Amino acid sequence: MSLLKLAAELEETARQTAEMVDGVFHALATLSDTAITSEQARADSISQIVQALQAQDRIEQRCRNLAIATRHFAQMPPTASEEALDAVWHSLQMDELRINSLSGVAKRVVGGEPELF
Repeated sequence: MSLLKLAAELEETARQTAEMVDGVFHALATLSDTAITSEQARADSISQIVQALQAQDRIEQRCRNLAIATRHFAQMPPTASEEALDAVWHSLQMDELRINSLSGVAKRVVGGEPELF
């Protein structure tokens, strides 16, 4: 189960990466859109770029947590119990990976206002 979950989480990370790139593409498209004022294009693009930067931070956190989980799995014996494997997931810092019900939640959440942090 844990390796299947790892594969699913890696696929979700790939999906989030593609979505982040789409955000950057949309920002570039907005900047080149002659149907809107340059001031509005800049404002919209800034918002889109900030959202992409936030996505990059989330993806980086996911990758670091998945690397930690993978290292733990590599150290475990092949006979490790399902509870021991689950404990690895529960030890991670990122709720989206630690709590099963939050797995893949990013694709179901509508983005709000971008915030710089």
